[in-house]
Amino acid sequence: MPRRRAPIAITIGIVGALVVAFFVFAGIYADVMWYQQLGFVEVLVTEWVARIVLFLIGFVAMAVPVWASIQIAYRTRPVYAKLNSQLDRYQEVFEPLRRLAMFGVPIVLGIFAGVSTASRWDSVLTWLNRTPFGTTDPQFGLDVGFYVFELPFYRSIVGFASAVVLLSGLLVIATNYLYGAIRISGREVVISKAARIQIAITAGVYLLLQAVSIWLDQYATVTEVGSLITGASYTDVNATIPGRQILAVIAAVVAVLFLVTAFLGRWRLPLVGAVLLVVSSLLIGSLYPWVVQRFQVDPSARSLEAPYIQRNIDLTRDAFGVADIEEIPYEAKTDAEPGALRSDAETTASIRLMDPAIISPAFRQLEQFRQYYQFPEQLDVDRYEIDGQSQDTIVAIRDLNLEGLGDAQTWFNTHLVYTHGYGLVAAAGNQRSSDGQPVFLQSGIPSTGTLPEFEPRVYFGENSPEYSIVGAPEGAREIELDFPAGGDGEPQQTTFQGDGGPKLDNVFTKLVYALKFQSEQIFLSDQVNEESQILYDRDPIDRVRKVAPFLTLDTDTYPTVVDGRIVWIVDGYTLSDQYPYSNKVSYSEAISDSDTVASPLAFDEVNYVRNSVKATVDAYDGKVTLYAWDDEDPILQTWDKIFPGKVRPLSEMSGELMSHVRYPADLFKMQRAVLGRYHVTEADAFYSREDAWTTPLDPTQGQGSTLLQPPYYLTMQMPGQEEPTYSIYSTFIPEARGQASRNVLRGYLAVDSDAGSEDGERAEGYGKLRLLNLPEDDNVPGPGQVQNTFNSDTSISAQLNILRQGQSDVINGNLLTIPVGGGLLYVQPVYVRSTGETSYPVLQKVLVAFGDEIAFQDTLDEALNVLFGGDSGAAAGDEEVEPTEPGEGEGEGDGDGTDTPVTADTELQALLNRARQAIEDKQAALQAGDWVEYGRADAELAEIISELIVLAGDEAVETPAAEPPAEGE
Repeated sequence: MPRRRAPIAITIGIVGALVVAFFVFAGIYADVMWYQQLGFVEVLVTEWVARIVLFLIGFVAMAVPVWASIQIAYRTRPVYAKLNSQLDRYQEVFEPLRRLAMFGVPIVLGIFAGVSTASRWDSVLTWLNRTPFGTTDPQFGLDVGFYVFELPFYRSIVGFASAVVLLSGLLVIATNYLYGAIRISGREVVISKAARIQIAITAGVYLLLQAVSIWLDQYATVTEVGSLITGASYTDVNATIPGRQILAVIAAVVAVLFLVTAFLGRWRLPLVGAVLLVVSSLLIGSLYPWVVQRFQVDPSARSLEAPYIQRNIDLTRDAFGVADIEEIPYEAKTDAEPGALRSDAETTASIRLMDPAIISPAFRQLEQFRQYYQFPEQLDVDRYEIDGQSQDTIVAIRDLNLEGLGDAQTWFNTHLVYTHGYGLVAAAGNQRSSDGQPVFLQSGIPSTGTLPEFEPRVYFGENSPEYSIVGAPEGAREIELDFPAGGDGEPQQTTFQGDGGPKLDNVFTKLVYALKFQSEQIFLSDQVNEESQILYDRDPIDRVRKVAPFLTLDTDTYPTVVDGRIVWIVDGYTLSDQYPYSNKVSYSEAISDSDTVASPLAFDEVNYVRNSVKATVDAYDGKVTLYAWDDEDPILQTWDKIFPGKVRPLSEMSGELMSHVRYPADLFKMQRAVLGRYHVTEADAFYSREDAWTTPLDPTQGQGSTLLQPPYYLTMQMPGQEEPTYSIYSTFIPEARGQASRNVLRGYLAVDSDAGSEDGERAEGYGKLRLLNLPEDDNVPGPGQVQNTFNSDTSISAQLNILRQGQSDVINGNLLTIPVGGGLLYVQPVYVRSTGETSYPVLQKVLVAFGDEIAFQDTLDEALNVLFGGDSGAAAGDEEVEPTEPGEGEGEGDGDGTDTPVTADTELQALLNRARQAIEDKQAALQAGDWVEYGRADAELAEIISELIVLAGDEAVETPAAEPPAEGE
């Protein structure tokens, strides 16, 4: 019976192995087809070949020395050695397994070593293709490329070799002991000549490797994180580095002593040397640096560490691309004077009122149309040229939501019929309708509006189905739902006409993808024909990540219309954590805020970043194109040698694409995290941290939130600029120390995000960082303080309570900070949302603040006029919107021929603001004993009261005129 079962078991095992092998092959074959269709198969092949070669190298490098060491120890064992009874029993147990162990142990260790080595394929390829940085470190005078490409490679080689020798040595000792070459008798240890030679040589080689490792460790001091800075400090330069050099020499000498012992047979000298090495490592490697730090550096740290802190400051600013930042002293005004915004009319007109984090429900209710469409929760900000003017817009893709099909989610519907989203929806960022809804510039199905004509179908999006099968022979019945018809019309069907995925034109590929997606329908459906293509891996970020594994991608991709197509723009970064003297920053922590909560990356601590690549993904056919945005980046140049021709030059970017790329948000967040401390360029001030800043918390998130305020994209004019540009900005407040925290502005960081519109040519100002430095004695309120003022103002609270009637929710939008009028203007849209299931936020009010003055009106234009004494001097983007409760009155224009309407309510609020300021001036003059100033303020207050009385009388007279005239008049 057992004999009959054996062939059956073997057959089952073979069949099982073949099935597993075919599944593995199917996955590999599918990957090859996917990369081949995109034109990036060389990326996949290069990575696979590198992994396979390195696995073999690692396997051989580990298995062969281990096997050879065991074999030598076994073959040179004493033949007639006297063994004790315990070793005899060990040998009896081990001997039947000896052959298996002598080959099995090296093979198992070799597999682990091969897998470990294969995982380092990228560091090996970058070492082979390394590119110099052209910049040297200040300590050793070596090119930065040595630390980024070479040192990690050399240290990994030495570490691997040390592991091989150590494991070999342990197995040699175990084998020799088992077979009697090493015998322990009381206090005496007897070692055979062969064992002595093998062990001594192994120990000598290991110590030589440790000598090399210690020598390389001295270079690592310039990239190690210390208690004060990243990089070699005073103690490192004067104690740690010399100590490691000495220890490396001692280790080399001890290694030679072990090699000599292999032939002379005297263990005393190498053992004494080994003890000396251990003692030296404790004294020279640990105790001496501690003594220098404690008794020499700590008492005079500020002066002794100054040159090394300066290195850290300079190289950190270089590594994060902020060395050329333009710092501008900014004496921010806090008095809201009439006409103050006249010189900032263009910036004022572009102030964004639509919050992309809030108005997604409005897009869904007004533009979704069917339950199987959706919009993302977080919309994107872009800009288009409309009627010759740059217009900031809120944009989103109308993507598929298969969950909305309910019980109609059959395989046929989800993979053959509902295959793509439809249209890009765009709303003006600075405008609102009379009832607070977005003003759409591009909307509807079919898509209509002011944007250039474009292909509206979105087969590749952030929420596209896992896979869709598209395409059909010419003349075949169309089955893909293109878009639903309005009214009583019929839905429109279409057939995909592009080249977007691998073809399912034969039985074998159908079988491969049926196995990949665990769906027999792919193989059996009669709708899958020779023209069919399968679209999968459709998320733009995932597609770029697969074809460019060397890039770290920005967390936010955004859609835009370029050259008649919807494309997704993805920013790619090259990172390193080995830039000498540059401070290390947690990537995930730096980019996390109220808009983005990032998970820690495997490669999270970085100290060098470049936005080296701009990538596009065609929303119709999924085509991925990589452009070299920073072709001077040595890391990108290195990868370009590894994957030649895959990254196109900047010169191939069209002007229309250039007009939509932007300065990436994640890079900006990292730079603001660095500049919180590294805006200080003097070592003494940096050491004392007397001017350390931090990014404020998002004041709209409520009490207890620790989420930072995100940066915002706006079109604005910074001091030092000749005209407004599309920019991204953030603010700084003093860094909190213990429980003490002051929410006052200390810095305002902005970067020019407009790359221009010339073919293959980046605008000269793109990427220019500007930092407004506010005086320390100038207490301009920060975002948190302004939000608190808004929330605690009794008149505003009363109006908000009215808005909350009927259980409606009041939602504070993003609190924007804009440098206009010689100061800093805060603008916050206020939305109201009812509690119904189909409700959505509508913009009802706008809060503004300048200095200590605040205003709360129906429109931004009206609020600015109230804030600036009845006439701001500039028109906002919502100037044409009728206020909810319009009053009467006229006002002065903005100086550019555009009249700015001023209502009676506006004049009343402006006069009340002036009265409050006059009262404060009187009290201040009284306390100071300045009777001249007291008299002036008292006269001004009397004049304001007179104007209030006149205004109240006018309203009383005009009220009856509001009634309709009698018939016949």
